[in-house]
Amino acid sequence: MKAIEIGIILIIILVIFGVILSSIENSTQKAIKEVEANNMEKLISEVVDNLINNPGVPDNWQEYGKGTPGLAIVNDDGKIVANSVSYAKLIALGNDYDKLVYEKLFTSKIHTSMELIPKESAISSVKIGENVDGENIFSLTRLVKCDFYKSYVLKSLENEGKCNRHHPQDKHSCNYFKVFPDNLKKSDYYLLIDDSEEHDLSYIVETTKADEDMNWKTTISDSIHLNDEIDFYDDKSAVVFVHLDKPHPKALLVSVPKDFNRDFLKYDYFRTNECEFVIKACY
Repeated sequence: MKAIEIGIILIIILVIFGVILSSIENSTQKAIKEVEANNMEKLISEVVDNLINNPGVPDNWQEYGKGTPGLAIVNDDGKIVANSVSYAKLIALGNDYDKLVYEKLFTSKIHTSMELIPKESAISSVKIGENVDGENIFSLTRLVKCDFYKSYVLKSLENEGKCNRHHPQDKHSCNYFKVFPDNLKKSDYYLLIDDSEEHDLSYIVETTKADEDMNWKTTISDSIHLNDEIDFYDDKSAVVFVHLDKPHPKALLVSVPKDFNRDFLKYDYFRTNECEFVIKACY
């Protein structure tokens, strides 16, 4: 065999060997990436499920800005609401996202963003976290309960409540709340009405004693300020009764801080919503 032929054969062998090595290397890299992706998906799923079913440690960690984060809502009975997201806790998480999420939950290895998207609601979505873009992005969605500003609700007029006028419940709705003079210095009280009910209701607001001469007022806004309609007969406290001329309307009595953003004085912000909780992640 001539030297040239031997050289050609060696070249062919080297090419084949190179192709095999390249194929093995590509397969190995692909396998590694698949393992990394599977591990990331598993970790993301575990973290999200823990966040939406755990209020954190302590339960009110968001008030102090430290502790172990959790997003689950704790209801008035002190019970954890499964698959839920507290708006206040989500905002607190976003305020220190790098420390609480990137460093603590993902040990500085995975970049993420989180978004709360209300369903069948006029509320805008809320997004926190990093800018996650590029290739190989993993996305996970969970259906959750979300509360936004529900903690400011005093009473719902959809439910039957105490009525000092003894209105028939099949034609009216009534409820009440107690207030002190100092409360009016710190808080604003509102009757909030769903848009679908706004022009279809009349109301009465009265304090402690029923005045038979009071007239019904037409609701001309979806947020009615009540402070100026509250009278203190003994200068110590008052029980405020609110009456609507419709049974079980979508209406709420709320108390918010004086500096509360009026853009959020909408009925939907103060009720429990169905939301999608979406997390996106990449290395």
